[in-house]
Order: sequence, then structure tokens, then C-alpha cells
Amino acid sequence: MKVFLCLLVVANLAAVAQNAQPSSQNISATNLPSMKIGRNDLLQIAVYESPELSGTVRVNGDGYIRLPMLEREIKAEGFYPEAVEVQVRAALVNEKLVVAPFVTVTVAEYQSRTVSVVGEVHHPVSFQAVGNVTLLDALARAEGISDTAGDEVLVNDGPAHPVSVVHRIPIRELMSGKSPELNLPLHGGEEIRIPQQGRLSVVGNVRKPGLFPINRDEQPTVLNAVAESQGLTQYASKRAYIYRSVDPRQAKQEIPVELEKIMDRRAPDVPLQAGDILYIPDDHNKRMTLGLVDKLFAVGSITSSAVVYAGER
Repeated sequence: MKVFLCLLVVANLAAVAQNAQPSSQNISATNLPSMKIGRNDLLQIAVYESPELSGTVRVNGDGYIRLPMLEREIKAEGFYPEAVEVQVRAALVNEKLVVAPFVTVTVAEYQSRTVSVVGEVHHPVSFQAVGNVTLLDALARAEGISDTAGDEVLVNDGPAHPVSVVHRIPIRELMSGKSPELNLPLHGGEEIRIPQQGRLSVVGNVRKPGLFPINRDEQPTVLNAVAESQGLTQYASKRAYIYRSVDPRQAKQEIPVELEKIMDRRAPDVPLQAGDILYIPDDHNKRMTLGLVDKLFAVGSITSSAVVYAGER
């Protein structure tokens, strides 16, 4: 009867192990921070005076561990080390291997908390989010943001979050420290991506057609774009056109621009957006079709030879 009661108590402890919180009394000074265990983590199992039952074991792809001489696997994923200790003790008693085992479980190596930093950084990197890790910590590990970065950081939540969400963090506000809530805590599984700075395209009767990056600290305009493309040719039209994608499912919007008046300061400059195409036809009113403009940019053939015409419109 006493043995039955003992087994019942152990079974009850195992049932509540999922909610067990880490105990500071059981954490070794040399152990990694006590965090929930995940797949591929390496655990150190020690059973007092039972070296044949002790050793390191890696959590398998299903979230379980298998110990020597135990018939059944033990669930480890999602538990704190102290909760796994409870399960190991219960298994040893249930299978009558040890009467009153003293078990310790520590994490020797985390492999389930990968955070990746990719995109416009100096050194793309992946690392384990062990302890208190924040977004700024991750960017520091990647040796900072490059000069070609855009104006925001994209953080894709990992499996530790119930719903996957992409956070869009403004770089300048994050770096200023004025909004500490933007410095998100990282728990593992997140992908941090820094997109390239926006670009706009200039094609037609300019000296150097092409793609030009947008400085995230400046507002691009038609005059800026003409200057970046080294000015107009002698055959440039008095009117230019901006092609802008408002909805990817619809055709680009066409915006006429009084180029000559802008150049002569008789009309206000026109702001541009990332992804805009500034097209400057010739002065004979011959224009490329929008379809041809799109094709030229799709194949990356924006050079001086791009000044071709697809008939009058």
C-alpha cells in the first residue's frame, strides 16, 4: 500500500510538471540560464550514484529524450529542466530501476532558440537567444546596419509566440532609444531582416538611365532624380511621366509632370516614392508604352540604349 501511495504521488508530480517554474535552488552557478527546453537542445542528466543512468542526451525532433535502460521516452520540449527532473524520477521509480533517485537536469547547450539576422547588415548571423536578448543585441551581433539599409527593421515572430506577426520597426527611432518598447525581447525562432533602401528608376532621355537608391534621410524628387541620372539629353521632352504602383493587382498609375517648368523653377518640384519609374520621352512626342518600360526594368536593361520607342501614343 505504501509503495502504491508513493507511485501515486510521483505520478501527480509528473502531471503538473508542465507548469513547474524554475527553482533557483537547483540551478548550478555554471549552468546556462534556466529556460524552457526545445528540440535539439543538449541536456546533462545526472542520477546520483548511478553513472550508468547518467550522461548527455539531445532532445529529438519530436521533443523527447531517451535515457539508458528506460523503456519509454520522456517529454522534454516545453518544460523547464526542473520539470524534466520530476519526469525522470517518476520513470526510474515506475520501471523499478532506482528506489529513491536523486536526479538533476541541466542544459548543456541550447539549439532550439535560433535567431537569424539577414539583409542589409555588415555580418549576417544566426545565434541562440540564451538569457535576456533584445533586438538591439541581435543587430550588434550582426555588426550593425549597413549604409544600404532602408528605414525599418522587419522582425518575424518565432514559434514561441502563439501568432506569427511581422513587426515593422523604424530604424531611427529604435537607434535613438527614445522608444524602448521598440527594442523587442527575443526568445528564439525570430527572423530579423533589414531590407535594402528604396530605389527609384529613371529611363528615357537622360544621360545615365538606371536604378538609384533613396537615402532614408532625404525626400527624393524629380529634380534629384534628374541630377542622379546626370541631366537631360538635348532631345528630352518638356513633359515627363511618373509610373507608380498603388496596388500590385492593378496597372501602374501614370502621373504627368511638367518637367520644363520644374527645371525653370516655374512649378514646384514633385516628390517621388520608392519603386517609382520616372520616364522622360523625347521632344517628338514619341513614347514607350508602359508595358515596354516594365519589361526593360524586369530584365534589368536600363542603359543608355533604353531610349527606344514603341510608337506614338
